[in-house]
Amino acid sequence: MRLKKLFTNCLIVIILATITFLLHLFINNLLVVKSIGIFQLMYSYVINISMACGVIVILFALKKKLKDQLGFIFLGASMLKFVLFFILFYPVYKADGFISRLEFLTFFVPYMVCLVTESIILFKFLNSLDNYN
Repeated sequence: MRLKKLFTNCLIVIILATITFLLHLFINNLLVVKSIGIFQLMYSYVINISMACGVIVILFALKKKLKDQLGFIFLGASMLKFVLFFILFYPVYKADGFISRLEFLTFFVPYMVCLVTESIILFKFLNSLDNYN
């Protein structure tokens, strides 16, 4: 993966997450019942996009040294993202003693969009490494 491909992959994550964010915001605004604030929603998307692009960059940087372990690095990074959820989001969502469906979806939707996009990118990336050698 060259630098241009790295940039393209991060751009794909950003575009897909932005489209999802706009849809998520639209749906939240339709649900007048205790809607999640735009800043809380943006925070969740920005954190997930940043972590997804960070994982892509890390995999790009380690492609030669740890080619055979890239899948495990990806799994470890996914686990780290979930741990960050418990550090950054869980205390705020659980502050009232209850995590509502909207609060859960505020984290889970961007997490899944970024995770699926990262997985597809990693799949193509690993296949290109296998075909290259």
